[in-house]
Amino acid sequence: MLDREDLPLDGTVVLDFSQFLAGPVAALRLADLGARVIKVERPVTGEIGRTLAFAGRWIDGDTASFHAMNRNKEAVVADLKDPADLALVKDLVRRADVLLHNFRPGVMERLGLDHPTVAQLNPGLVYASASGYGADGPWAGRPGQDLLAQSVSALPWVSGSGDRPVTVGLSLADHLLSCHIAQGVVALLVRRARTGRGGLVETSLLEGMLDLQLVRLTDRLSATATSEAESDELAPAPVSGVFPTEDGWLALTAAPGRLTQLLGTVAASAAELPDLLRGRTTDAWLDLLDADGVWCSPVLTLEELLVHDAFRAVDMTQTVERPPREPGGEPVRLTTTRSPIRIDGEPLVSGRGSPRLGAQGRVGTSAVLTDDDGEAWRER
Repeated sequence: MLDREDLPLDGTVVLDFSQFLAGPVAALRLADLGARVIKVERPVTGEIGRTLAFAGRWIDGDTASFHAMNRNKEAVVADLKDPADLALVKDLVRRADVLLHNFRPGVMERLGLDHPTVAQLNPGLVYASASGYGADGPWAGRPGQDLLAQSVSALPWVSGSGDRPVTVGLSLADHLLSCHIAQGVVALLVRRARTGRGGLVETSLLEGMLDLQLVRLTDRLSATATSEAESDELAPAPVSGVFPTEDGWLALTAAPGRLTQLLGTVAASAAELPDLLRGRTTDAWLDLLDADGVWCSPVLTLEELLVHDAFRAVDMTQTVERPPREPGGEPVRLTTTRSPIRIDGEPLVSGRGSPRLGAQGRVGTSAVLTDDDGEAWRER
């Protein structure tokens, strides 16, 4: 396990105003890299992710999804519509390194926490704004939700077959956005180290979905009559997909000619493969195809994944702990994933669980950022 000082973002303070999924996971990525992340939530109810059960399970008064997305953070409460609380929040902003939010366009402006305003308070601040469809245009005010962003990006036609679109069954747009925001924040922190200047990083669910399809979009945007004719002369596309076997499912990608040579002429197309592949078990096909260098893998269930050698080899889990609610009580422990990144050969792990609402108190009444905490920033 890395020492604290070896974590790349050690000493960086992030104020996390985000909710739901994309913003909190972006802040989590920064926390795993060593940043001190302080959630700023509304009193009484906190952010909506505490009660929005993506995974359908509750643990110690919060949803399992909240625990997964908000481990390794601190938390204060503040009523941003109350002038006194807002003034205290702005005092935190003056001493922070990063501010992250995913409110709809216009919300932070109404609160007086928009980028131009807070940049006057703290010129070195890195300001991260995540939205559904960007800050401008007719879709700027629409709900930024994963299913909707996938759908408007035309992605479901990639996963679908025939005339039926199929969305990805996980929050793909949210997770990609979290990666892009975290990358932008780190990039601006590097620039600030060089120039002393903060900055603004923005992206949206839609932009992440479009970037995911860079090859598909480039092909379509560049299509001309000449390029279409040239495409007709290219070699046949690989046979690629998921196929049923005697006892499960097999994923494979290979040139049609390669499969024909290996399996016989019946394997010349994806349409003809299912009947052939049902004749053997998944393991039998893996032995045959692996020996010939054909790209293939089993299609695992979640239960099979958890006992698979590949899962064990990457060691992607960790146990985190939330302090007991009452003195003398038992801490709450749960197993979750770790950061997918390794630094200097070591995985990024932290035993700190998600914070209870206002774990560090109400803004202004807790020592969440003392004068000493802010001194390093004032010296930069």
